[in-house]
Amino acid sequence: MSQKIYCIANFKPKPGCEEQVFQALQALEPNAHREDGCLQYTVTRHIDHPNAQGTSYPIVFHEIWSSREAFEAHCNRQEIKAFFATHVEADDGDVEHANVCVYTDEPHDYDAPQG
Repeated sequence: MSQKIYCIANFKPKPGCEEQVFQALQALEPNAHREDGCLQYTVTRHIDHPNAQGTSYPIVFHEIWSSREAFEAHCNRQEIKAFFATHVEADDGDVEHANVCVYTDEPHDYDAPQG
């Protein structure tokens, strides 16, 4: 049974703040890559493409963690808490809206043996 956690974190910067938000999120990557349980941690920005016409937030983090515990440890790091406090939660922050969701690759009622 997979224990992996997949996180998609979407960020909508305030007008004129996209580059500074992107750079602030990029600055989080090196330390996250050092964390036990980090399998992927990549910040991306939306680009126009004729074969992908959907709507999206301008900046998206794609994360894969080895377990729920690894993801929770990451979320509780001071660097991550400080980013959200400064950029997302503060009235003068440069993020208009953030949407962070986690997923599993396990189907409902999967009956793999517990190990």
